[in-house]
Amino acid sequence: MKNIVNTTKAPSAIGPYSQGVNIGDLFFFSGQIPLDPTTGEMAENNIKAQTKQSLENVKALLESQGLDFSNVIKTTVFLDSMDDFAAMNEVYAEYFVAPYPARSAVAVDKLPKGALVEVEVIAHK
Repeated sequence: MKNIVNTTKAPSAIGPYSQGVNIGDLFFFSGQIPLDPTTGEMAENNIKAQTKQSLENVKALLESQGLDFSNVIKTTVFLDSMDDFAAMNEVYAEYFVAPYPARSAVAVDKLPKGALVEVEVIAHK
């Protein structure tokens, strides 16, 4: 059975999608851009601040389901520019420790609301 994940501690969906979906032991969380869930404002316009806020939003989604970053098995990082990869990776490494989840990182033409980064994760309980 499909269960919908919903928490006020992460930004609400800005379109026709759910913050996350749980099926059995798997959790599929929608991509998180660097919006502050309290104010709805975008984090500071630099990759480190935006990566941190995106991952804080991921953390809130995980915690809403009794999970943490150790439960994450796959991440996808979308970047506005691959030039930001190293700086994003520095912040990313503050949230994930070995054994690391699988990861893809790709540069895209544009992200919602002009974000520099978006992070989506799949977790296992």
